Amino acid sequence: MSVVHQLSHAFPLGSRVNAAGHLEVGGCDAVELAREFGTPAFIVAEDDLRTRARAYVDALKARHDDFDVLFASKAFPCTAVYRLLAEEGLSCDVASGGELALALRGGFDPARIYLHGNAKSAAELRQALDAGVGHVVLDGFADVDRLERIAAERGVVQRVLIRVTPGVRGETHDKISTGQADSKFGFGVDDARVAIARLNDSASLDLVGLHMHVGSQLLALDAYRPAAEVLAALGDFPVYNFGGGLGVAYTAAQEPPSIESYVEENVRALHELVGRDRKLLLEPGRSLVANSTVTLYTVETVKRNVSTWVGVDGGMSDNLRPMLYGSVYEALFADRPAAAGTGERAHVAGKHCESGDVIVRDVPLDDPKPGDVLVTPATGAYGHAMANNYNGIPRPPVIFCKDGDARVVVRRETYDDLAARDVG
Repeated sequence: MSVVHQLSHAFPLGSRVNAAGHLEVGGCDAVELAREFGTPAFIVAEDDLRTRARAYVDALKARHDDFDVLFASKAFPCTAVYRLLAEEGLSCDVASGGELALALRGGFDPARIYLHGNAKSAAELRQALDAGVGHVVLDGFADVDRLERIAAERGVVQRVLIRVTPGVRGETHDKISTGQADSKFGFGVDDARVAIARLNDSASLDLVGLHMHVGSQLLALDAYRPAAEVLAALGDFPVYNFGGGLGVAYTAAQEPPSIESYVEENVRALHELVGRDRKLLLEPGRSLVANSTVTLYTVETVKRNVSTWVGVDGGMSDNLRPMLYGSVYEALFADRPAAAGTGERAHVAGKHCESGDVIVRDVPLDDPKPGDVLVTPATGAYGHAMANNYNGIPRPPVIFCKDGDARVVVRRETYDDLAARDVG
């Protein structure tokens, strides 16, 4: 019986209930993984990452000639993930100097890296130019001023795109909606026209195209076409970047569009609005990595008052999304996944000193008890990326699993690590 079949697409591709009745991810028994590597731990099915990367490339290749798939690396900025997706032929976007350093360390050709960000520092822009980054996405007039000066100082011509805020809102949480007019990101339409005119006269910046992003975790595709229409009305360019944002299934109740339908919607908009002879860029992040990963926890306490509270050894230090966005997750026990969806209703609570540190609310759990290994799926996007040391908790390891073999790609932090930067 397949866990993926039971729980829709929340779990990594190929996950199943093995002969021992345990959850298996990447061919590895989750109970054994918890025993070997400890908990909390991020468990990544390597083949899931590769399959989704290939799905994007294949879907675009079947529909359009000149394209690139950019890994929106803020979702999972881990050297091993960068390396794997570079091997799969993807390009990459980064939103900071740190992400740029990791992308380069992971093997991305700097010419295939795109630097984003609404508040890029002069140091980050110099770092990008010194590395030979292919494109910088300009987010405002301060970006133009700063990058033009730095490029002129170095005697180079830097290729750039303009990020346009199209005034189109995707149907998603307010904190991950980016396409509306009142946004910290990008040029409004009128300012974009001014920026285009200015860049057309620049000796140091080569404007090659336009970029947009309407939001994240979009479970409908109806925002892409109206936003593309706004870009098309701003002029004729060789490159159009329609961003990312495709949602994923965090629970069995969520039914996101397929990668093929997402690609089809964007390719059709490009062809009908600006033509077939343009380069199309898409920037998936969450939809590449979220469902590749599960997080393993150990149950420490079970407390019953008005509700049943299942306390685990992690929480908002390894998954901040429920606290930031009210994000929903599923949960089951690694040694009895076939019982998922049965048992008493409970809240899965983290160990941190915050009442809001609740990972999953009102989830049915089969006879929870201390020592159980609890699993939450779909934690590949923004789990490792947002991990923190609240309450002095060391950050979890990242474990890659493939064909029954498991390897550590990010080690667990230690208490010594917590003090490693102290100087007094």
